Amino acid sequence: MNVVNFGSLNIDYTFRVNEIVRPGQTVDSLGVSCFPGGKGLNQSVAFARAGGRIFHAGLIGKDGLFLKELLEKDGADCSCVRVLEDTGTGKAFIQVDRNGQNSIVLSGGANRRNTEAYCREVLDRFSAGDWLLLQNEISCIGLLMELAGEKGMKVIFNPSPMDGAVLRCPLDRVSLFLLNENEGEGLTGRKEPDAILAEMAEKYPRAEVILTLGEKGALWSDGRETLSQEAFPVSPVDTTGAGDTFTGYVLACLSRGEGIRDSMRTAARAAAAAVTRKGAATAIPRIGEL
Repeated sequence: MNVVNFGSLNIDYTFRVNEIVRPGQTVDSLGVSCFPGGKGLNQSVAFARAGGRIFHAGLIGKDGLFLKELLEKDGADCSCVRVLEDTGTGKAFIQVDRNGQNSIVLSGGANRRNTEAYCREVLDRFSAGDWLLLQNEISCIGLLMELAGEKGMKVIFNPSPMDGAVLRCPLDRVSLFLLNENEGEGLTGRKEPDAILAEMAEKYPRAEVILTLGEKGALWSDGRETLSQEAFPVSPVDTTGAGDTFTGYVLACLSRGEGIRDSMRTAARAAAAAVTRKGAATAIPRIGEL
């Protein structure tokens, strides 16, 4: 069984500030750093550092070659990654306040240049029973779900960032949703975790759901049974990429046959370690550190 993450590759510019900037306000930053990022890249890095074998697909500009090199160094197979000559790599502009909370603006760049031909080229390498992991930072999400579903692949979807385009996707093709509370509300109209899970079970009865709750931990449900995992208490430095760390770890553990309870516990430990460090991909721990 192979796992392919068709996901974003970004260059992150992180500005440290006392407080997240309000409308009409201008502030001096306390410092700026450049990191590798993108939800796709972060999740592939986490998957690989958790000891899993993953293929990554996605587009970069020539300015993003170091992102491909980072993935390869961590052991991801990047033979599906393509470099565009006429488009820059995706960018993220991130504010991180003194409490470690963040606010993010994305510029899609090459992530939004996927074509049907490229999507088919990538998925032609995979077959029934393989897993396709998607987020909402690239184009052609709906097409990829359809193609993967036709091939009998398992579709895993993290609908982040949540927007109206997500609701136009063939979500009945999804076997596992990974959501935070905001994304859960966007899909169901409900705010409370139990209500989100109940509505997801009603709308997508064939799918499992993992709902992350930040410092309150995470929940898993298949519509019949629900399991909870507490967060490990730490003093956060930077919460950027915490959800991606959890996602990559939990999927890596599940892909090698570990149960959902043990997989979520390992993922929670990894996410707790990640928020004690600066950056996104650079903060993700290796499994030996846990």
